Amino acid sequence: MTDTISDMLTRIRNAQAVKKTEVLLPFSNFKFSLGKVLLEEGWIKSLDTKQEGKFKQLSVGLKYSQSGEPVISGVLRVSKPGQRIYSKNSQIPAVQGGFGTTIISTSRGLMTDKKARTSKVGGEIICQIW
Repeated sequence: MTDTISDMLTRIRNAQAVKKTEVLLPFSNFKFSLGKVLLEEGWIKSLDTKQEGKFKQLSVGLKYSQSGEPVISGVLRVSKPGQRIYSKNSQIPAVQGGFGTTIISTSRGLMTDKKARTSKVGGEIICQIW
């Protein structure tokens, strides 16, 4: 597998389509950091690591509204292994008129578009979520 971040986002999207409460993913530090950002922003309910045999796994608890609709209505992977997309802090795109979140990999770690603008740092645009 060449793009593990796309795989993570697709697994979350597919699990929400069939109303799963939890998704298990192979663990990596980058996916754990991405999950922490999603948790802080309120897009997912929980984030935990599990040891299954000799492999570590990442457990993502999915969040739904009162009516049973998924909180995440769309996810877009922006920067891909074949084409990296970078942005200055002043040119970070807004998602859905500010109702979504852009996640950026900066020299200070993964952060949201709002946090990157206030910290005045740019970086690689990982994904957009709304």
